[in-house]
Amino acid sequence: MSKKSSSIESYMAKRFEKIREDRLLPPRVLEELETKLRQIESLTKSEFDKICDHVIDSYERSLVEPGEAVGTVAAQSIGEPGTQMTLRTFHYAGVAELSVTQGLPRLIEIVDARNIPSTPTMKVHLVPEIAGDREKAREVARNIEMVLVESVASNISIDLLRQAIDIRLDPELMDDKGLTPEDISVAIEAKIKNKGEVEVDGNTIFVYPLNDTLTELQRFSEKIREVMVKGIQDVSHVVIRKEGDEYVLYTEGSNLQDALEVEGINHHRVYTNNLSEIFQVLGIEATRNAIIKEAMNVLDEQGMDVDIRHIILVADMMTVEGEIHQIGRHGISGSKNSALARAAFEVTINHLLGAGIAGTVDPLKGITENVIIGQLIPLGTGAIDLLMTP
Repeated sequence: MSKKSSSIESYMAKRFEKIREDRLLPPRVLEELETKLRQIESLTKSEFDKICDHVIDSYERSLVEPGEAVGTVAAQSIGEPGTQMTLRTFHYAGVAELSVTQGLPRLIEIVDARNIPSTPTMKVHLVPEIAGDREKAREVARNIEMVLVESVASNISIDLLRQAIDIRLDPELMDDKGLTPEDISVAIEAKIKNKGEVEVDGNTIFVYPLNDTLTELQRFSEKIREVMVKGIQDVSHVVIRKEGDEYVLYTEGSNLQDALEVEGINHHRVYTNNLSEIFQVLGIEATRNAIIKEAMNVLDEQGMDVDIRHIILVADMMTVEGEIHQIGRHGISGSKNSALARAAFEVTINHLLGAGIAGTVDPLKGITENVIIGQLIPLGTGAIDLLMTP
């Protein structure tokens, strides 16, 4: 009995290895199949083969029927729940200070491949050594949050007697951001370069422009308000939140490139909802994954049960050429080969005029154009040409 069981064991191992090499099943499905089959006692080789063949056959059938309208089904599967979504902006799961666009507006943003989302945000994890230390987390948050001169000054005015700009700093704000008046004077000097002088007097800073006309003073005053003292560009606010045993930073505003250079953050666990930033920093494959993740998050948040394969198809279409294309008339729908299909989508007259002037030939390969001219569509039974010898 034991000899037989060891021979079936090695036979099973070989068969599983063959399935893995030929990629007949996805790793997760294969893993589950292995676990379940090893639990069955007194399994014969023929029964084992029968089960494996049946699972592989079922998997192949589940992929997609030949001649199936995958694009139309995907559009319907995403579009129909899309009509039931709420049009609200929700607060970020449990973070009162940050709000992030959800629901239909966010879904539209994703498929339109907008360069900047309406509420860009990052989720930043810290390196394991400091992830559980609130003080260290605050320190990293200070290094990320953008601090302008006007956000730590109680008053910025023009002193006509001294012909200077008078900046009164707020000691509490300075303390909170971990700054000294010297830090601010250095930042101002770097910005104005050699066009003026900076003088520090306790918690007051005077800036003397070389050209001391009133217009110049006003121009300098505006310029100095916007001087960045600390942090990274575009991140206006950081919230620290405890999740399990670690502290996580949520930001308002996003700058993935600079965030990755901040000390103390875990580079493998920084996430932004800005797709164009992901594309520029991490490339097209990461962008494809982000499109899938973002779209699924929106649908899950709204309690919509959409199969991930439809979203994957949309993400593949948007990224297949190596850059992000939107699904609109300026992207995928507008670049179809058929002039009739383009005209059926938007700006009908422009497309038809353009095609007429250029003498475009329509191959009539798609669904839309065949519906327009009342011909059998190339789907299902219409996808097959039958040749027979009588």
